[in-house]
Amino acid sequence: MKILVVGSGGREHAMAWKLSQSERIQSVFVAPGNGGTALNTYLKNVPITDPIALAEFAIREQIGLTLVGPEVPLANGIVNIFRDKGLKIFGPTKEAAQLESSKDFAKAFMQRHGIPTAEYQTFSDLLPAHAYIDLKGAPIVIKADGLAAGKGVVVAMTLDEAHAAVDMMLSDNKLGDAGARVVIEEFLEGEEASFIVMVDGKNILPLATSQDHKRLLDEDKGPNTGGMGAYSPAPIITPQLHARVMREIIQPTVQGMAKDGIVFTGFLFAGLMIDEQGNPKTLEFNCRMGDPETQPIMARLKTDFVTVMEHAVDGTLDTIELEWDRRTAMGVVMAAAGYPDAPRQGDIITGIPDDNADSITFHAGTTLTDKQLTVSGGRVLCVVGLGDSVKSAQKHAYETVEKIRFQGAQYRRDIGWRAINKKH
Repeated sequence: MKILVVGSGGREHAMAWKLSQSERIQSVFVAPGNGGTALNTYLKNVPITDPIALAEFAIREQIGLTLVGPEVPLANGIVNIFRDKGLKIFGPTKEAAQLESSKDFAKAFMQRHGIPTAEYQTFSDLLPAHAYIDLKGAPIVIKADGLAAGKGVVVAMTLDEAHAAVDMMLSDNKLGDAGARVVIEEFLEGEEASFIVMVDGKNILPLATSQDHKRLLDEDKGPNTGGMGAYSPAPIITPQLHARVMREIIQPTVQGMAKDGIVFTGFLFAGLMIDEQGNPKTLEFNCRMGDPETQPIMARLKTDFVTVMEHAVDGTLDTIELEWDRRTAMGVVMAAAGYPDAPRQGDIITGIPDDNADSITFHAGTTLTDKQLTVSGGRVLCVVGLGDSVKSAQKHAYETVEKIRFQGAQYRRDIGWRAINKKH
């Protein structure tokens, strides 16, 4: 069987790596891929990003199944295009992907279907937005309505920060069309967790829990990023909380979309905030696997991922159970100099050790030119360590990180700190 993975990040490298382990695989193509997928002899990079051209490639190569990693092709309707040509693809349609591509759509949907989330209002004009901030006070959260590659959320701790964020999006147009409308919502306190499930239209299959680290610097300081590291499982998601999230958030979302005439298929990612009393609220929806959560999740998945994906496109996710490595997996992101505002490209990467039973290195912003691996994006690598405890997984990840060299490399040294604190 031939499979196509669409995307170029660490998430796509991890998915393709997992798929390639199946005995039933003939080829795994990654479009466009990165330096890591280029180096992997079991994977083949395809330099195509246009959805129509990708569909033509899938027909030409007799691709049995396509898996979409990033949000932009989904928002642009790649699933609609492939399905119109009779091709099997896993992901949400353009209509369903609005849960991620429009914050206002998602918030109105949650309100309509009684899904717990923060109080909010949406604005496209400056004056009412500023007035609302003054009315509500700080801390407060400002979100660009559209897709902004992880840079469209400002958690403003002061009124000045909140007003500046609104000006940046609505007046200065720093985020383009994505920031032409803003969602302003109440600040929720608590601990974040990532809750990811697979949906085949009616059946829901939960994946292992995980927790991301959004801030650039140790102790959750500095600017928000696309994610500086993640671990799985997340101790904060107890079995009781897991059942509650499924009952109060995930199932009503899948059922609500169907009621609204939009059948949801694909990965559904609920970013949760869990307060001190253990009550979950939905911060956001993504319509794809998280990055960097995918890397530790894939490192722990023991079930044949090809079989899982076949059930997903055939609508039979209720007939499969997933088996997980009992160990903790922890991913540490190594980012480029200048990330997240102005990542520097072209720095040479050396020292990446071979993968082993305790450590795997997934590539994201890398490119391979004349056998030379260089930095080509903001988040460069995600090093995953596995261990019998969070501490052990952390040790294995950082031992590998310390061997890898590129100019200006940035990484947090405290990934997993919340889980480690819970153990004491």
